Amino acid sequence: MLHSERKPDKLRSLGILALNGMFDEMDAVGVLRQAAAEILPGDVAIVSSFGADSAVLLHLVAQVDPSLPVYFLETGKHFAETLAYVETLKSQLGLINVIAIHPDPADVKRFDPNGDLWETDPDSCCHIRKTEPLEPITEQFGGWVTGRKRFQTKERGVLPHFELTSDDRIKINPLAYFTDADVNQYKIDHGLPEHPLFARGYKSIGCAPCTSVVAEGEDPRAGRWRGLNKKECGIHFDFNGAIASPMSAAKFTLHKDGAFIADPFHAWEDGDDAASARYKHIPLPVFLESRDAVLANPHPMGLLVSPGDAIESVEADLGRFASIAIKFPAFSDGRGYSTARLLAERYHYANEIRAVGDVLQDQIPLMRRCGINALVVTHEPTRQALVENRLPEVALFYQPVGVTEVPVGTRPYLRRAH
Repeated sequence: MLHSERKPDKLRSLGILALNGMFDEMDAVGVLRQAAAEILPGDVAIVSSFGADSAVLLHLVAQVDPSLPVYFLETGKHFAETLAYVETLKSQLGLINVIAIHPDPADVKRFDPNGDLWETDPDSCCHIRKTEPLEPITEQFGGWVTGRKRFQTKERGVLPHFELTSDDRIKINPLAYFTDADVNQYKIDHGLPEHPLFARGYKSIGCAPCTSVVAEGEDPRAGRWRGLNKKECGIHFDFNGAIASPMSAAKFTLHKDGAFIADPFHAWEDGDDAASARYKHIPLPVFLESRDAVLANPHPMGLLVSPGDAIESVEADLGRFASIAIKFPAFSDGRGYSTARLLAERYHYANEIRAVGDVLQDQIPLMRRCGINALVVTHEPTRQALVENRLPEVALFYQPVGVTEVPVGTRPYLRRAH
């Protein structure tokens, strides 16, 4: 069973409250030492951005255990100075287990082929470059350590030393009670090397395109995603849920490549602009009405095909779409299977073909035979069947797919490939 499918452990929740009560007054290095040696021995990892304040947390790590795994999200969008700073801190602090995590090249190619997704959809950019790569790493550990602090944002103002995630893992925040002055004084007291960009006015440092200089008197994080209603990259959430939803496969409805994953696409809504929409499945009739605008739109787009829509009418434009969603409005409506076969066999469409609507476990083997390679599933028994890999098998069929399947009642040796 997936971590996210487990029922919340009430005793574990009480245990987190007890931990915060016991260690509320403990200093940062004591909190980290307790977490690494007593609470989660051998089962905790550190996540660091190697940004402006990262040297403080990493100095604590070096004191507790320099072999603790430190994961660095190498998004491909960092300042060159940040990459150099990684090597500086590794050398000076004696960290021997720093591991870079990279985004999936297939996701970057599919959703950000030109490298400019941050300009129009920073949330999706963070998703493919940070959240998606980090989740399978943190799932390997019972807990992970962050450098978050209460003073950084309003949402972090109630940050405790220990948090319990929705999938019963522990997040540790040794620096939760540090002020900005505490951070700066700690650097001075321990002679820690400054990030090369800090002296140039970069007080909070993330990916280069989304980080700007902070003016005198501004909040240190004012330079992150400046001008946007965005405060977090999506990998963090507070115990009060104010920052972002926890990473949880239970909320994911897209099943692809053997797992439920986050879905970058959203439903088309009335009023959406075909010329600027992104990660939307545009209904086929709407596409035909605004074809030129969609073809000129530089963002990833999908196509929604409903029963009665003629997929033949968009044959020449199929390559424009990163995903084609076929609507199955009811279990008894099988027209979508024909659409899927046309896409896969006649038009050789090679991108994602997904089923949406009334997707139930008995249908899935048939859908897959017809070329559907992704499923949007909200029916809980079907979700569970997919997780447990217990779908029904189809051994007999009257309408074969391709030339290798033999329909019931025919003579195999009389069949000819076309």
